[in-house]
Amino acid sequence: MSREPTPDLSPVVSDEVKYTTCYMCACRCGIKVHVKDGQIRYIEGNRNHPVNKGVICGKGSSGIMQHYSPARLRKPLKRVGKRGEGEFVEIEWEEALSTATEWLAKIRATDPKKLAFFTGRDQSQSLTGWWAAQFGTPNFAAHGGFCSVNMAAAGLYTIGGSFWEFGEPDWDRSRYLMLFGVAEDHDSNPIKTGLGKMKARGAKVVSINPIRTGYSAVADEWLGIRPGTDGLFVMALIHELMHADQIDLDYLVRYTNAPWLVIDAPGTA
Repeated sequence: MSREPTPDLSPVVSDEVKYTTCYMCACRCGIKVHVKDGQIRYIEGNRNHPVNKGVICGKGSSGIMQHYSPARLRKPLKRVGKRGEGEFVEIEWEEALSTATEWLAKIRATDPKKLAFFTGRDQSQSLTGWWAAQFGTPNFAAHGGFCSVNMAAAGLYTIGGSFWEFGEPDWDRSRYLMLFGVAEDHDSNPIKTGLGKMKARGAKVVSINPIRTGYSAVADEWLGIRPGTDGLFVMALIHELMHADQIDLDYLVRYTNAPWLVIDAPGTA
């Protein structure tokens, strides 16, 4: 009786491997991209990368789908129909840059502040601000101003550092961790690793989220607040801490800018 052939569980799927970082979220996990005949065939985590140590989520491994998506823009698009009709044609970069230069030159020559623009999740927001300053307009914004930059700034002011917008929790020594609206599609690999460390040594994890999925499902306690009430919850929590005299004022004075945010002036607005 013949034996069944043993399948190759680790077949060679590429003739070249490129080392880079994942761009499917701001986490920037290290990845190894397997390329064959100039085409991406497979994406895996890089075990030598300090952020994810080889772990890769479903979003990261599906980056190949984004790269080869038929909806991906290959060239600039020019609207040829009326606004809202969705009629566009591809044009070359030379034409696009020439058109933009013509529009912007007129605005800059008259009143640069009439230009207002918004950029998406790019990693050159400092360059965006510099460009706006050179042009002469203060009216610009980017995704980070509504999401990552403000949280990163809060981390710098409170705990002295921040890993992007995700903060820098002390995974090794924290005994109590609160997750506010953390989504599983962002920074998932470092958070999963950190939560594993905390759970293993008995630390308590509390998740504040309208839905009980992902991190909320494995948390020791889940607070299912109503969407949009995060601020009210935090202010109520601060109120109760102050009322119970459970705030470390010496710590706030020494390590934060809280003393500059409170003005003791009864009777004034």
